[in-house]
Amino acid sequence: MLRLALAFVVIAFLAAMFGFGLIADMSFDFAKIAFFVFLVLAVISLLSNALQGRSVA
Repeated sequence: MLRLALAFVVIAFLAAMFGFGLIADMSFDFAKIAFFVFLVLAVISLLSNALQGRSVA
């Protein structure tokens, strides 16, 4: 999920450099959504592992 967010950020930067404003805006929005989904899933995973008594590493 984090790779997807990074890919959309790269697409947004490339589109912004070439003047494609709409594509840049949409790519950046998708990158933000993917990043926040990644954060939520990471926190849920860490909390579930902590509650079950498993080590994080």
